[in-house]
Amino acid sequence: MTTWTPVSGTGVWSLLGAAAAEAVSHGNPGWIGLDAQHGFYDDQSIRDTLHAVTAADILVRVRSLDAGEIGRALDAGARGVVVPMIESAETAARAAAAVRYPPVGSRSWGPFAPYWGRAEVGVEEANRQVVCGVMVETRAGLDHVDEIAATPGVDMIFVGPYDLALSLGTPLDALIAGDKGELQSVVSACRARDVIPGVYAGSPARARQLAALGFEVVAARSDRDLLIDGVGTLG
Repeated sequence: MTTWTPVSGTGVWSLLGAAAAEAVSHGNPGWIGLDAQHGFYDDQSIRDTLHAVTAADILVRVRSLDAGEIGRALDAGARGVVVPMIESAETAARAAAAVRYPPVGSRSWGPFAPYWGRAEVGVEEANRQVVCGVMVETRAGLDHVDEIAATPGVDMIFVGPYDLALSLGTPLDALIAGDKGELQSVVSACRARDVIPGVYAGSPARARQLAALGFEVVAARSDRDLLIDGVGTLG
């Protein structure tokens, strides 16, 4: 189990790239999520961000369950990863193995810290500190959420409510309001296994709703939306 305790459970989701994440870090969010799946982050900009930003825990949502991509993000200094479209204990176990070094995982050694003049973290400490987040965002993932949460090495289940609502054929607002209990089932599965329940909210109002349902790590706003909000105050 990870020792991760964010300064606050409320984080910012970064879509726009390294300069935006660096700016966001000055607001001291509990954590920052770099979106390499649906945002503008690639291998280079992930490295640039992790080189520039040292004052916040950073999670990287990788594009897919790819051990090489997961290892690159962690080598660059990410605190953890969020792996999309996890639908079974088998895929959750592959994600958990990819984030940790042997004997508990299969991650290859090669951190960037020495190149940047930073202290190198040893194997045991790295395995203890890393955060393995897996995304439940489909009907299949929801159906198997108990076994996903029970998978050794999974530290957080992170819900993608937009994709989950599409998969379930449920209006997004109804899903977030908890009308049918789908999100509560994720929180319950996490609590039963001492796993962190996380979720993307996208707005402060939804963040409050989701926190009330029991989610402990919430992406309250994206950097894009914060920029739009700020420009809106000028007029």
